[in-house]
Amino acid sequence: MTEDGPLPGEGWRIGDDGLPFRRAARVLLFDGEGRLLLVQAHDAQQPERIWWFTVGGGIDPGETAREAVVREVLEETGLSIDVDALVGPVAARSSVFDFFARAVRQDEEFFVARLGCPVTDEQLATEGWTEVERHFVDSLHWFPPEELAAEALTRSAGGRNRIQAKGVLLAAARRDQSALEG
Repeated sequence: MTEDGPLPGEGWRIGDDGLPFRRAARVLLFDGEGRLLLVQAHDAQQPERIWWFTVGGGIDPGETAREAVVREVLEETGLSIDVDALVGPVAARSSVFDFFARAVRQDEEFFVARLGCPVTDEQLATEGWTEVERHFVDSLHWFPPEELAAEALTRSAGGRNRIQAKGVLLAAARRDQSALEG
């Protein structure tokens, strides 16, 4: 892991702590069957290290977190969602993780969105992925609720931040389900 070198992509700047930093918006995107869409990626320098995360990314200058979610969903999945359909933010965190051979920090807001119908993995489009995403993102996959609780996701995530992220996902999903049922 190196601590210097070029920033890991657009939108990153050096934060007060000396780490590359950006603000980001993420979405827990559920389809009409209640499945959650997650992204699988690998470490570009250590391809055997894989993890799962929610759709989302950096907030562009002049953009709100909600607008960033709508843009990121379209770019990363080809799906269109309405900014007014977003619930939240339902969670927020500051996460330090390895990205392109260096530690980075990302302050994230999480939202929830529900699609009105089921969507297959094959219906997702990846043409909008950036060059950076093409280097480390492997696939998109819909997970039914029972699979989210499985230890396989925790084991493949490898690392404290990834396990905490799973906790954020499960807590927000439970809160979203309660709000929709109430």
